[in-house]
Amino acid sequence: GLEDAGAQVHRIRITLTSRNVKNLEKVCADLKKGATDKKLNVSGPVRLPTKKLRITTRKAPSGEGTNTWDRFEMRIHKRLIDLHAPSDVV
Repeated sequence: GLEDAGAQVHRIRITLTSRNVKNLEKVCADLKKGATDKKLNVSGPVRLPTKKLRITTRKAPSGEGTNTWDRFEMRIHKRLIDLHAPSDVV
């Protein structure tokens, strides 16, 4: 690379997952702000595809009655942040 003076650059990859987008974005912003304060190269947060975990179940506990269904969904959001830090910082 560019720094042949002996300072090896560490590539750090942070993967964040959460069900709450607001909190996830806040943590990403805090991480990015902290890294830029220390003058590190930051790339991201990269938004990865959201996983939708779906469960469809009958509302009636017994088998009787109208066939009514509950559709539940849990969304898992994922963010990826890359940091390039020299070894003296790490």
